[in-house]
Amino acid sequence: MNSYKKGGRPIKIVSEKKTYIVSLKMSTEEYYTLKGKASEAKTSMSEIIRQSIASCTIIQRLTPELNNQIRKLCGMANNLNQIAKKANAGGYKNARTEYLYLVGEIDKIIDQIK
Repeated sequence: MNSYKKGGRPIKIVSEKKTYIVSLKMSTEEYYTLKGKASEAKTSMSEIIRQSIASCTIIQRLTPELNNQIRKLCGMANNLNQIAKKANAGGYKNARTEYLYLVGEIDKIIDQIK
């Protein structure tokens, strides 16, 4: 066998190859902002987008289930205000059981949200 190495660029492994194309529509302002950042960094617009993807964090939108839990918390906050009004009018001992029950329910919902 001949151990002759031909010249040229080394072959990339599959994970390094850029094989996917993503189309993106931008407003004029977004386009020129990207173009300006690319020229500042002396790199391509594609590389700026790749770096942005690698370093960004995405915050998930609220799911219907989470919206429902938040709605329940709002209702419980209203109930808590009513209990506080009752406690001010009739004394804390009368409103204590309702308060403790409501606090337990609020804790459960907060645990579900986490």
